Amino acid sequence: MKLIYHLVAAAGIALASASVWADKPALTVYTYDSFVSDWGPGPIITKAFEATCGCQLKLVGLEDGAALLSRLKMEGKRSRADVILGLDTSLTGEATATGLLAPHGVELSQLDLAIDWSDKVFLPYDYGHFAFVYDSDRLTAPPTSLRALVNDAGGPKIIIQDPRTSTPGLGFLLWMRQVFGNDTSEAWKKLAPRILTVTKGWSEAYGLFLEEEALMVLSYTTSPAYHRHVDKTERYRAAAFSEGHYAQIEVAAKVAHSPNQALADQFLAFMLSPEFQNIIPTTNWMYPATRSHTALPAAFNGLVSPKTTLLFDASVVARQRKIWIREWLDALTD
Repeated sequence: MKLIYHLVAAAGIALASASVWADKPALTVYTYDSFVSDWGPGPIITKAFEATCGCQLKLVGLEDGAALLSRLKMEGKRSRADVILGLDTSLTGEATATGLLAPHGVELSQLDLAIDWSDKVFLPYDYGHFAFVYDSDRLTAPPTSLRALVNDAGGPKIIIQDPRTSTPGLGFLLWMRQVFGNDTSEAWKKLAPRILTVTKGWSEAYGLFLEEEALMVLSYTTSPAYHRHVDKTERYRAAAFSEGHYAQIEVAAKVAHSPNQALADQFLAFMLSPEFQNIIPTTNWMYPATRSHTALPAAFNGLVSPKTTLLFDASVVARQRKIWIREWLDALTD
């Protein structure tokens, strides 16, 4: 009888809990896997937003920003997403062309990015610069420019990500194009013998690097902050390149056909709040998008600070992305 009692009681609690959630609207946000991971910002942001919105926040993790755009295009107006979070400026042109996104309506004067921002559809929430991170215990003289990295036939092996599936991979493709211009194909051919592997996403690439499969990996100028803050080590550093570093500005946008427009607007406004922005540095390991009176963690002190920020206009990338990816594929398979 006690067992039956406890089972009935447990079922009652479960039903009551389900009833509470059933009464609350749900906001579905498509994002990328590392954002929703246990160590990413997703769990903390979910708790903070649900405490104020009277809703459920459902974060759906996909591989990367490129996969996020593909999912949005494939689902079209059938998509369950209310908000997409995790594209960057290399993909916003194509995302705009879908006609599936709506203006965010958020006041932008509080933004503090590497560039000026006036986009009415895409709302930035963090930013950083791509860099090659190296193991200083095994590489004492890293290259000091992208040209040096490419032209040194005896240089270190590197790991990069696929520009078709990864926003860092696409960022490196654009970085190469910014520096080498019409000679980019030849530059890829020079670099190809020292590319140990091309992974689908950042997590796999960085994991292989930490397993000492290669001396350098495509990542971010902020990646060493993680190792300082969590691992308490200066071993992993970012190489400063004299030509400058390509920027990544990560953005979110509201889906135009979402039935939860007011709730989506509330979430977008929340993204620029101090509560959201202060979570970013030590969970997403990027710079917050807004001016803040809260100092960055000490682990961010002395990181590589690019003298030149490289960035293509989103419309240029939308026109040229497939052409430049084909160039990359042809050069690496010759």
